Amino acid sequence: MAGPHRRDARPDHERAHRSHRPPRREEGARKDTRDTPEKRVSRDVQDGRQATEPLDRRERREKRTSRDTPGRSPRHKPRSPERRRRNDPSSYTSTERSSDPLSFDSLAKLDAHNGKNSRGTQEQEQLLGDKDRGHERRRKEKVASGRVLKDKAKHRRRSDHGKEKRRVISGPLAEEGKVRRRGGYVAEDSGKKRFGRKCWISVLVVVLLLVILIPVGVYASKKQGGGGASGSSGGSSDDGPAPANENLKGVNENDIPAAAKNTYLDPFTWYDTTDFNVTYTPETVGGLPVMGLDSKWDDSKRANENVPPLDKEWIYGTMPIRGVNLGGWLSLEPFITPSFFQSYKRNQGIVDEYTLTRELGPQKAAKTLEKHYAMFIREEDFQQIQAAGFDHVRIPFSYWAVTTYPGDPYVPKISWRYLLRAIEYCRKYGLRVNLDPHGLPGSQNGWNHSGRLGAIGWLNGTDGALNAQRSLDIHLQMSTFFAQPRYKNVIAIYGLANEPKMIALPTAAVLEWETKAAAIVRKSGMQQYLAVGDGFLGLSKWKGQLSDVPKVILDVHQYTIFNKNQINFSHQKKIQYACQGWTEQMKESVSVATGFGPTICGEWSQADTDCALYLNNVNTESRWEGNLPTDDPATSVTTPRCPPDSGTCSCDKANADPSAYSEEYKQWLMMYAEAQMTSFEAGWGWFYWTWVTESATQWSWKAGMAAGILPKKTWQRDFNCTTNVPDFKGLPETY
Repeated sequence: MAGPHRRDARPDHERAHRSHRPPRREEGARKDTRDTPEKRVSRDVQDGRQATEPLDRRERREKRTSRDTPGRSPRHKPRSPERRRRNDPSSYTSTERSSDPLSFDSLAKLDAHNGKNSRGTQEQEQLLGDKDRGHERRRKEKVASGRVLKDKAKHRRRSDHGKEKRRVISGPLAEEGKVRRRGGYVAEDSGKKRFGRKCWISVLVVVLLLVILIPVGVYASKKQGGGGASGSSGGSSDDGPAPANENLKGVNENDIPAAAKNTYLDPFTWYDTTDFNVTYTPETVGGLPVMGLDSKWDDSKRANENVPPLDKEWIYGTMPIRGVNLGGWLSLEPFITPSFFQSYKRNQGIVDEYTLTRELGPQKAAKTLEKHYAMFIREEDFQQIQAAGFDHVRIPFSYWAVTTYPGDPYVPKISWRYLLRAIEYCRKYGLRVNLDPHGLPGSQNGWNHSGRLGAIGWLNGTDGALNAQRSLDIHLQMSTFFAQPRYKNVIAIYGLANEPKMIALPTAAVLEWETKAAAIVRKSGMQQYLAVGDGFLGLSKWKGQLSDVPKVILDVHQYTIFNKNQINFSHQKKIQYACQGWTEQMKESVSVATGFGPTICGEWSQADTDCALYLNNVNTESRWEGNLPTDDPATSVTTPRCPPDSGTCSCDKANADPSAYSEEYKQWLMMYAEAQMTSFEAGWGWFYWTWVTESATQWSWKAGMAAGILPKKTWQRDFNCTTNVPDFKGLPETY
């Protein structure tokens, strides 16, 4: 039987063994150390000892008597008739010992028998205070009635059930009337447990330290990580509570087949299930899973009153594209989310997504990046993008959203799910999508935002041809998937390769690959516009190229700050260059008579320096301050490139919080942005780089709009390049 009433279940031979233990010896020649309250009364009287023996000591003596109480097996031999005779109260003497409780009558006889020693008892009584005498009387009554023994036996059965029995404490601490317990001591004068003063002080100190240190630690970690997690695991500005995943409550985990458990298709392994269809399905299209998608969609929404709804035709070339990028999200870019890289030392070489995921390892990388995918861009961002007047969204992603290859450390496939959800959010808010493959196998440009910084391994090097074919295979899968009817209206532009570095690659090889890729996409059934990058050749070099491929858009990225001969333009000249130089280039390129034809600016920003943290790579500096040496003399910068004769070049003010910007600097930033928008709308339109960053305000439309340096609506502008550009004489050229 379980519980406090369980009897001693030990075998007989074990109990016999314990009963043959030699008696414990204590002071003098005492052989039997067992004691009872009755014996102590007699012994105290005879020996003349004070009856005020510490209660704690008396109680421990009483514990010994409970071993022979009812409900427990005796630990000693059965009593012989002689022993039973000696235990009779009528024959009790002060030198005999008893382990049995006495009745009221027995106590009376005992008192009478010891009356001759009443003088010693009276002296003891005089020493007892009223409180102690009352306590002693009540204790005797409880002993006589058997309650003490019964209670102690019951308590020990209940508390020691399943535990090793504790030894009775003796020795110096017991003799001094106090025994060490968890959290303090037992006082000799009260018999009650008291939490030691020192322990209370220790507890209070610990609590105060926790109250102070925890908030400080949280604040410091957020500051170090740019608003997100920091430390060796990296992190990003993924603030906010974890997703509730309420839609999993209606799903039975047993409905997930055993083969699919703990895989990409198991929604119970997803960090975020918000707005996903979590009903299990193994269905794929083009070898890519549809898991997470609903079977119905609605293309009746429009982004704003100036543009048609998704299910109506957009007349490109007449209606300008006003779009924004979601950079640094599904393809990491260090300057957008520097917190992923700030916690590592320079000699660790963590400079891109390749080295970061290799450092983290598969499981930690998957956990870290999925949280980033779930939290860095959320539904509210698409709602805000629509409210700001945008009508298109360019979504960069990389090949590991589809697959990975031997030796790849990248997190495979998880970003695919978030890409599909992003498209559905765009649909919900009437936003058209530009799909942008930002990283191809081998890296098409060797820059960190392609996934891996260093050598170009696409159409170049030992595995160049292999990686080129892998890229075509990925396009076959993706174009097959996105040829489904549900994507006919929401996907407007399908990119082939972001920024192939054609100044370092054979131009003919890149054009041949793009022709093959376009053929694959068309054969799969996609009829959307295809985007190809200008490869930094210059728009004029593209006249007549890919003329046999229908519906192709040339994508140019315009920045003055990455050109050491343009970054040193004055504030006035930068705006003039946007209004005149870029406008003329767009007009020339957009006409097939003088240029390629359909042309957009897929990336631009209002930044006038390259000072943003990690903009030029992790642990590198800037052209602006003149400390960006490279192995290529054509790009190496070792002298400051701020405007000539303008003073000491500094990144401090450019990287300052926008609240510290002067009013004239804010005015210039707004005008510079408006000039670029006007220029690029001379072509088919533009996509700002980018929507949100952790700290680089001049690269974030969201932050710039909040700071008053970008328009509240993309079409609401005070400057359109038709008036003279101010000289901004009161604005220092050094920032």
